[in-house]
Amino acid sequence: MKDNFSILILDDVQDNIYSLELLIEDLDINVYSALKANDAINILMKEDIDLILCDIQMPDIDGFQFVEYIKNIDKLKDIPVIFITGIYDKDFYQKKGYDLGAIEYISKPIDDVLLTSKLKAYIELFNKNKQIKSSLEKANKLAVHNTKMASIGEMIGVISHQLKQPLNVLSIYCDDIKFAYTFNELNDEVINDFSENTKKQIHYMRDTIDGFLNFFKEDKNKNSFEIKKVIEKTKELLTPQIEMNQVEIETQILSNYTLNGIEMELSQVLINLITNSIQAFIEKDIKERNIEIISFTKNEKNYLVISDNAGGIEESNLEKIFDPYYTTKEDGTGIGLYMVKLVIKNSFNANLKIENSKNGVRFVIQF
Repeated sequence: MKDNFSILILDDVQDNIYSLELLIEDLDINVYSALKANDAINILMKEDIDLILCDIQMPDIDGFQFVEYIKNIDKLKDIPVIFITGIYDKDFYQKKGYDLGAIEYISKPIDDVLLTSKLKAYIELFNKNKQIKSSLEKANKLAVHNTKMASIGEMIGVISHQLKQPLNVLSIYCDDIKFAYTFNELNDEVINDFSENTKKQIHYMRDTIDGFLNFFKEDKNKNSFEIKKVIEKTKELLTPQIEMNQVEIETQILSNYTLNGIEMELSQVLINLITNSIQAFIEKDIKERNIEIISFTKNEKNYLVISDNAGGIEESNLEKIFDPYYTTKEDGTGIGLYMVKLVIKNSFNANLKIENSKNGVRFVIQF
């Protein structure tokens, strides 16, 4: 941003330019001058000019024609113009000047005090505008920085939320191996089972991290996969949590349709929804814990429905449940269901709705 106010004087008489320069030499501004309209245009295109003092009577094109011309150039159209003339002082000419967009019309002989006071007013406005622009630039930079930090924080929160599930499962497997050792039940079968299942969780975490790195890429690789495969793999990943919390999951694959996308992303959706149900069972102390997963096709559309019998959600909260950071849990983050909606919409171009059923909550995904 330039520091000083800049004026361009356009007059075909050098003495007139010199007289104006003398009048404004104490104002601490940058002064440019031109004897011809073409020279003035060249200066205007190269320099940042804040005000034009323009004579009207000139040999090549007059001041009216000059102003009319620059008003059609985007870079120049907003530069204020003051007409200064000793001949075109009639009301008709003044009206014409104002109609062209001039901000002042001063007749000769020039009132020195009037001219300098007006210039001081414009310079003061320029300096205030410069301060406002500087403040806005700083505010904008701060806003951009804060937005980036918020985005990073949100992404970290989502990744953290997704990694808690496999970490909890790994913790369960570690407890199992410890109990097996304590009760002398540690054998090859237990060790092999521990190795196989922990590796599955570790691979899931690795794929989850890779998935988030690629989530916002427009050119991420999508593949065709069967819905049945995703449901079975997700249940397998959550087996320790399902068994520990005595949850029954019933699946009905009425239609084993094929989807195009990233299998891991849909698995993450199912993990979030199933985990939410398990947490609701625990919080509400539900004894008989049932989750139902149904896939079917109707009217040429594919559906995936996940429902539970955990008592449902208050009707007033249903519309807010997918909002970021909105949660009904004491220790919740409000990220899980927000991410579910994001994946369903952005990755699969599908629709997701939530509704209360007779005994719990039902999520309906329409592909």
